[in-house]
Amino acid sequence: MQNLSGKMIAIVATNGFEQSELEVPLNKLREAGATVHVVSLEPGEIKGWDKKDWGNSVPVDKTLSEAKPDDYDALVLPGGQINPDLLRVEPDAIAFIKSFWQQKKVVAAICHAPWLLVEAGIVKGRKVTSFNSIKTDVINAGGLWEDSQVVTDQGLITSRNPGDLDAFCEKIAEEVNEGRHERRAA
Repeated sequence: MQNLSGKMIAIVATNGFEQSELEVPLNKLREAGATVHVVSLEPGEIKGWDKKDWGNSVPVDKTLSEAKPDDYDALVLPGGQINPDLLRVEPDAIAFIKSFWQQKKVVAAICHAPWLLVEAGIVKGRKVTSFNSIKTDVINAGGLWEDSQVVTDQGLITSRNPGDLDAFCEKIAEEVNEGRHERRAA
């Protein structure tokens, strides 16, 4: 994976994140040299969901009220069914995501996390993928859904499931190193 020394990445999640979809990017991006903060609604820890039951807890580095999008180069949104469903009704979470997009920074979402992109108004006219069960939601929001492992559209990275985490992390590193993305209208 490309070197990410000096880069700052936020992972926004809450209880019910899919274990591997937070932990694998967190570890891989840190191993590549990035400073990665887990950002959540409340301080303390958040608990993962590991396939069919509750998983491990992960410490929260910053709350949404403490974290500033200006300080980061990219945003990663892990999925799972519970996590994005809880976050998409939180105005602060949606505003945080929108800010990254408006600043032309990398936004990466996996599995069910494109629900957050739908809520933030980001998918319209963009090539995206997601877990199959939210395909219709993405299409209804104007997304150009693709049945692909990882899809990138001008700094927007989406991946369909946890089986694609290596390719997802590689694409995040590549896009972060490219810098801000000039986005033409969708």
